[in-house]
Amino acid sequence: MTERLFRGRVVTADAVIDDGVVITRGERIEWVGPASDRFDSGIVSDRSDSGIVSDRSDSGIESDRSDGGPATPLTLLPGMVDVHCHGGGGVGFPDATADSAPTAVRFHRRRGTTTMLASLVSAPADVLVRQTSALATLWHSGDIAGVHLEGPFLAVSRCGAQDPASIVPVDVEMLDRVLTAGQGAVRSMTFAPETDGVDHLIDVLARHDVRGSLGHTDTDARTVTDVARRLTGPVSATHLFNGMPPFHHRAPGPVAACLAAAARGEMMLELIGDGVHLDPETVRAVVDLVGPDRVAFVSDAMAAAGVADGPYRLGALDVTVTDGVARLTSGGAIAGGTSTVLDIVRRAVEESGVDLVSAVRMGSATPARFLGLENTLGRLEAGLRADLVITDDRLAPVGVVRAGEDVD
Repeated sequence: MTERLFRGRVVTADAVIDDGVVITRGERIEWVGPASDRFDSGIVSDRSDSGIVSDRSDSGIESDRSDGGPATPLTLLPGMVDVHCHGGGGVGFPDATADSAPTAVRFHRRRGTTTMLASLVSAPADVLVRQTSALATLWHSGDIAGVHLEGPFLAVSRCGAQDPASIVPVDVEMLDRVLTAGQGAVRSMTFAPETDGVDHLIDVLARHDVRGSLGHTDTDARTVTDVARRLTGPVSATHLFNGMPPFHHRAPGPVAACLAAAARGEMMLELIGDGVHLDPETVRAVVDLVGPDRVAFVSDAMAAAGVADGPYRLGALDVTVTDGVARLTSGGAIAGGTSTVLDIVRRAVEESGVDLVSAVRMGSATPARFLGLENTLGRLEAGLRADLVITDDRLAPVGVVRAGEDVD
């Protein structure tokens, strides 16, 4: 079984080790800690008997500087975890096939997201059944951690870039068809807590072990709190602030209810901190209020992530991307993102002033816990899956390792 050594600035769930080492054996992390605790000297040579990789530039440990100065130590992060992603690399999950969907997965993986849910949007029952069935293939292969249904039981008044013609009251028979097509792949579902038939929906989600996420809602704070407390298992707020009325001191609405629930430890908050969906100061305020263990950075990325501006589709709707910002061609509503989770982690540090450890935790450990994978991945810790992102000093990825293997 191959043993590999990575050396650089290591970001764990609790601290930054300025000169740290991560050793992997096969698919698992074997050891993490300061280099001084592991070796007597600062240079570790190649060892053909164990497969240990040296700390030279070819192992992703140091990057060369073209200006002739000393090499800059690279940063080692855990693999990012994205629980809300509609696509990337020119492919959107809402209309992808089993053959084309891996293109979107590979795009995000090369940019640091080693675990992800594939998100769908509101659509007719037959479309949701078809797409969930296609994506279940990727779930069975381990390429995605599951499917996220964003709709169709939403508030039309807060539909955003969801097709209002496809938004319907709770239809248990329809949902059973979709969940059956997924064969267990559906892991979370966004719905509006005020939707007709919500009691039946709560029962179905509990029976199928699907996590509830509250969003695209126009209801009051009390309704949000009541429904959130009746859900079984981890609960989240779908892209907090977006797709819901703004906070007002006499009408606090979903924003206040979700913030309070997160502060009590009852909810995880999705934030799309890409500089388009939220102001950087909003990101900082939420993190300061509820802490990094209750916030998950999500990309909400659509097909245009990583490719050129131009016309695209998000489900049944036309989207125009200009200067990297996706909006509905008709109406101009924001239509998903074009960033990755690692991009959002970087923005949190550089623009919101969030400390690196907290920012990385919100891109990895917190969403992993929401998925119930905290004992499997999301942190650089012995025994967990060997998912690493190797970045430069600006947190731009220069290498990715998933389950101990280099990502091409």
